[in-house]
Amino acid sequence: MLKPDYPITTQRLLLRPFTHDDLHAVHAYESRPDVTRYLYWQARDLDAVRAGLDTKISRTAIADEGDGINLAVTLRDTGTLIGMALLMWTSKEHRQGEIGYIINPDHAGHGYATEASRAMLRLGFDELHLHRIVGRLDGRNTASARVLEKLGMRREAHLIQNEIVKGEWTDEVIYAMLETEWRP
Repeated sequence: MLKPDYPITTQRLLLRPFTHDDLHAVHAYESRPDVTRYLYWQARDLDAVRAGLDTKISRTAIADEGDGINLAVTLRDTGTLIGMALLMWTSKEHRQGEIGYIINPDHAGHGYATEASRAMLRLGFDELHLHRIVGRLDGRNTASARVLEKLGMRREAHLIQNEIVKGEWTDEVIYAMLETEWRP
């Protein structure tokens, strides 16, 4: 089981569980079409964000395969919520997981997604003892690909038009890292 001591502190960030008070900060980025362009869901109105926030609030520990943690990414110096980070336990038998992240574009370009994701890799490898962690993205999302490359993840697959997302065929790119690569 993984139930981290919160908040998780990095050089510039605090990763903490979401609260109901985060509604408007989450809406500020989940309502933006430029944020959801490469995601499976459309920009969300306030009611949809509220419903999704309830799920995020409940996801603070990983007890079994299929569980995940969603953490609010906040700036250490101001407490401003700038996005979210995710760790999922995708296979117990194969000790595999997946990371994900969203950063409000108003705070993009500062390495926050990389910093938050590095903390999620640490949780996955050092505390949940995963063997392999992946990051999956829409093939057109070059900014997200750069984040995974900065983390040292290896591009393993480029699946051509493997999914219909928002009415169009899209490519999926898969990056991965092994526990032995995390701890050389």
